[in-house]
Amino acid sequence: MFTEANVTVMVTDLDRAVQFYTEVLGLALKQRMGDGWAEIEAPGLTIGLHPANAHGPQPGQTGSLSIGLGVAALEPAMVALQAKGVVFAPRISEDGPVRLAFFSDPDRNPLYLSAPKQG
Repeated sequence: MFTEANVTVMVTDLDRAVQFYTEVLGLALKQRMGDGWAEIEAPGLTIGLHPANAHGPQPGQTGSLSIGLGVAALEPAMVALQAKGVVFAPRISEDGPVRLAFFSDPDRNPLYLSAPKQG
């Protein structure tokens, strides 16, 4: 039935979004179809980047999808991303067996890092 899935993220500037997901987050560009679509490959997830238009969902709106990225440990990952300009929410959240650090892409779409609690 299903052969592939992705999370679609509406963006205002496709070039800037591709640069953020590949160069800042270090994910791979799977494919790009001109100025209308790009696919970013993350472990176990394909992120589809789509330019927003006046008739559809807009980037950064309340209720937009968030993307979670798993890491072995939060602090080293946060330090590496902060060195590239990523700004995290002031507090790390505890959620059951994981710790979460929230941030946004250039269009204010919510993302988070997730790491298992140590010990």
